[in-house]
Amino acid sequence: MKKIISPFEAFDNWTARKFVSFTFLSLPNMSCFQGGLLLCAAVLGSVSFATAQNPEPAPPAYAPELVEKGSTLFGQQCAFCHGRDAGGGENGPDLTRSKLVLADVSGDKIAPIIRNGSVEKGMPPFPFPDQEIAALVAFIHDQATKAASRKGGRRGVEVADLQTGNAERGKQYFNGSGKCSSCHSPTGDLAGIARRFEGLRLEERMLYPRGAKAKVAVTLPSGETLSGELAYHDEFTIGMRDSSRRYRSWPIKKVKYTINAPAEAHAELLPKYTDADIHDLMAYLQTLR
Repeated sequence: MKKIISPFEAFDNWTARKFVSFTFLSLPNMSCFQGGLLLCAAVLGSVSFATAQNPEPAPPAYAPELVEKGSTLFGQQCAFCHGRDAGGGENGPDLTRSKLVLADVSGDKIAPIIRNGSVEKGMPPFPFPDQEIAALVAFIHDQATKAASRKGGRRGVEVADLQTGNAERGKQYFNGSGKCSSCHSPTGDLAGIARRFEGLRLEERMLYPRGAKAKVAVTLPSGETLSGELAYHDEFTIGMRDSSRRYRSWPIKKVKYTINAPAEAHAELLPKYTDADIHDLMAYLQTLR
């Protein structure tokens, strides 16, 4: 969108200031003064039009070959989390709308994050050489510029969109009718969750935690009970990995077993939630920092 600059803003233009100074200092009478005003208005109008036609400078463009190199590297190392276009993926946020990226100048903020990682958000460090980091910076900025130029409004959900609930009511739901506290603890497994996840990622994890591992306890015919992470389950076989990550399986007809699947409990809540429940619970979870 082009920025329309008023004649008063146009006074900031060096040429206009010089012209106005010359006009008013050199006019001997009021008629000339009035004529000067008209002439100034015409010039300032021209300056306004010219400035509107040439809005604020665009972000610096990066060499196409550097962007292409960054695109290849990003696709190999970063796309799984951040998406191939840096617009957000499986676990990583949308970099094209990132405040850090928008504030970055020639990699001064992006490069340290790449090198050192962000452990609290689940991002490992990547010890790339300077040339590769420069290519990644070029690609990320290029994608941010393209995203900003697209028509059609926002691409996703802003964090602020999911901060409209009441945290106190959310806490009451967590400890009361939602029965969340029967499995979770704000000082235990959920401690600091709002630092690890935010916005839509936090809501997705709350509604259906896809990465939650199910546990299984298997009682053998001998009476021995084994427990571990559920690895396989169908109508014929039950399989698990024990504490040493060894895979073991048994025919269902020959053993007894119980499965504890946290994700299933979340799935059962989906038809029970009201919109207010979700917003309030989100507001409460975002206080767990």
